[in-house]
Amino acid sequence: MDIESLTGPDDVASIGPEALQDRIARGDRVPVLDVRTEREYDKWRIESERLDDRNVPYYEFFEGVDDELLARLPPGDDELVVVCVKGGASAYVVGLLEAEGIAAVNLDGGLNKWAQVYDAVEVSGYEGAGTLVQYQRPSSGCLSYMLVTEREAAVVDPLRAFTDRYLEDAQAWGVEVVYAIDTHVHADHVSGVRALAAQGVEAVIPEPSVARGVDYDIDYTTVADGDVLSVGGVSIRAIHTPGHTSGMTSYLVDDRVVLTGDSLFIESVGTPDPEGDEGGAAAVGLLYDALQQQLLCLPDDVLVAPGHFSDAAEPTTDGTYTATLGELRDRMPALGMTREAFVDSFLSDAPPRPSNFEEIIAINLGRASADDDEAFELELGPNNCAVSEHPLTGD
Repeated sequence: MDIESLTGPDDVASIGPEALQDRIARGDRVPVLDVRTEREYDKWRIESERLDDRNVPYYEFFEGVDDELLARLPPGDDELVVVCVKGGASAYVVGLLEAEGIAAVNLDGGLNKWAQVYDAVEVSGYEGAGTLVQYQRPSSGCLSYMLVTEREAAVVDPLRAFTDRYLEDAQAWGVEVVYAIDTHVHADHVSGVRALAAQGVEAVIPEPSVARGVDYDIDYTTVADGDVLSVGGVSIRAIHTPGHTSGMTSYLVDDRVVLTGDSLFIESVGTPDPEGDEGGAAAVGLLYDALQQQLLCLPDDVLVAPGHFSDAAEPTTDGTYTATLGELRDRMPALGMTREAFVDSFLSDAPPRPSNFEEIIAINLGRASADDDEAFELELGPNNCAVSEHPLTGD
């Protein structure tokens, strides 16, 4: 018997992925029992510092529930959330636990449905013209943005899986999406720039990214350092910030908020260049130079809106993952290091690359293709772009 063939009773208690995210966002301590194999659990799981999670594989419940097994469950009396890939094996385990009088619920649709959770939160700290919305995908830590003005909108770092969502939101706000903008060639998710372009939106990518071998079947616009796009009269200025990739470009919106992509996060810095053979000292040095010469020269009150968040990141009071440059200077040791110390510290414990990064990069360059289901499967996995435990974070 395998995990995909297991099914539980139809009437077991369940919780939807959005409701689980609401519990986590409220700050509740949520006990989670992951019943996938140990290998699957170690590779990728629901991550939050607000979770008390344990891994007990589903097959260990085949002989029934005994005291030894119960002792391995997450502690506490709160309702236990049981998860697997698609919700079948976890429903089976919930049925057994309910028979023992244990309050447990099945994560409806499993981790596959969890990966479809996508929240839109207004960035209240943005005080420029128009409205800035941060889209949050908790399963991978991906962050995207939509700048909404009175008549136009632009989406930055869109995910292909949520192409319809951006267009539907824009329609609800009564605006037209005029630009779909990438900060770089992504290695962790399939970009939605070309999917939006197919719907009549102008695709924009950094000029330095083209040299990596971009081969799109659509027309696209490139931006170089200092170029400015206008969305309903609001300026978006490109700032070349290489290091994570050679083409990595941040975008300064109305001189108030900088969308830093994968160069600077609110709890850490980006990982070294995934296009390099080893992500070595040269790439890390480029990242240091970009931080010091391109981003940290901006005023302290400029808001940083990154492309990722990790489980160590704490949202602000408005629920977004943002912070001012001044706040980051004060709390992030990496930003005050010398170049040599920065490079040495990073290389002493370089984090792993994203799952399936080679296939995803090939798709995002236009050199390989994948249907929507294949693209979604490729994206499932841990967030290795925003590192939460690394010498540079101070944790």
